[in-house]
Amino acid sequence: MALIVWLYGSILARLFEQWINDANFSHGIFVPAFTLFVLWKDRKRLKTIAPAPSWSGIPIIVAALLMLMLGVLGAELFFSRVSLLVLLAGLIILFQGWAFFRAVLFPWAILILMIPIPTLLLQKVTFPLQLLASKLASALLPLVGVPVLREGNVIVLPSMPLEVAEACSGVRSLLSLVTLAIIYGFLMDHRKWVRVLLACSAVPIAVAANSFRIFGTGLLVQYWDPDKAEGFFHAFSGWLIFVVSLIMLFTLHRVINWIWKSAPEAKPA
Repeated sequence: MALIVWLYGSILARLFEQWINDANFSHGIFVPAFTLFVLWKDRKRLKTIAPAPSWSGIPIIVAALLMLMLGVLGAELFFSRVSLLVLLAGLIILFQGWAFFRAVLFPWAILILMIPIPTLLLQKVTFPLQLLASKLASALLPLVGVPVLREGNVIVLPSMPLEVAEACSGVRSLLSLVTLAIIYGFLMDHRKWVRVLLACSAVPIAVAANSFRIFGTGLLVQYWDPDKAEGFFHAFSGWLIFVVSLIMLFTLHRVINWIWKSAPEAKPA
């Protein structure tokens, strides 16, 4: 533990700082707490697994330390942060064995959600989301009598051009909603296929909700005040649409339960 703190102390400190200051990844702070809750919830089952230490954990630990070295030398935060998860896997296998690692595979794997996506990959995701949100909003606005001309991620309205910037791409709500969908599915339903479905449905829900947000912003700009595209109303609409996304996720779960009745979860003897 002392070695882990010495090796990863500064890396974890910068990770925590990014959670606090970067709104795109503020959800990451809840992931370790959720992981600890899952482990605590399964503590009785985990105690029944007989320790079977395996030397096969050593190569995994060595690989994790090599990843850490490459990440630090190459100034690649994502690589060095992921190396901590690989190191934890190697230590679990070394001291407890593969059976125990398989039992904690889900809470271990969920930790990847606490690590911010590399900037290069984030940019490759952000721009297509900007274009998709622009296309969907441009298709909806003419239905309510607002003529539009779309040029890339810019929606030209009669009153003013409306740019779908990176902050309006929806990637922030997408990452947060996927994380919350996984947590919600684990807490509220024991069926694995439902959990997977809820996690996957978070993507189209987030995209549709963000497109509707831009659609609503276009209506405000055209029929009320162009200044409403910025400031308080713009920020408030982001929170409102995220709440709507959560309601859509809950509604989907209710519909699933209505169509496919959930059998009571079998309790271990």
